Amino acid sequence: MAVFADTSAGVKRYLDEPGADLVRTMPDLLLSALTRVELPSAIWRKERDGVLSLDEVGDVLDAFIVDWHGTPTREPAVAVIALDGPVLVRAAQLTGLHGLRAGDAIQLASALTGRRADPTITDFVCFDRRLREAAAREGFRLVPAEL
Repeated sequence: MAVFADTSAGVKRYLDEPGADLVRTMPDLLLSALTRVELPSAIWRKERDGVLSLDEVGDVLDAFIVDWHGTPTREPAVAVIALDGPVLVRAAQLTGLHGLRAGDAIQLASALTGRRADPTITDFVCFDRRLREAAAREGFRLVPAEL
């Protein structure tokens, strides 16, 4: 069974942060295509803040790209929800409904699209309080259960 993970959870797949052990145990992550931009942005921000070295950034981004695209001998480690018209229309609705920023609304709309395609996708892995609250209102089970 796949679980939807937003970028705050995706970062923890590659960095030793609180919650990383939990995220790393999840084999079937479903991500929004937005994560392809948000995750590198978050990693580069950590370099600018002095948390990661340039070498560490390279290692993390290399691992992320392999997980995203796979290799000639390995399938991608994550599944991706494309940013198509219906996802963006739903995201626009969610900005008003839940008071979400654009990126968070796209993440939640992507999760809803994934759940519509596969009703067994009921878990939403996220470490952002506002997005967690909106996901819970949309009927997702939050992982972790508490922050």
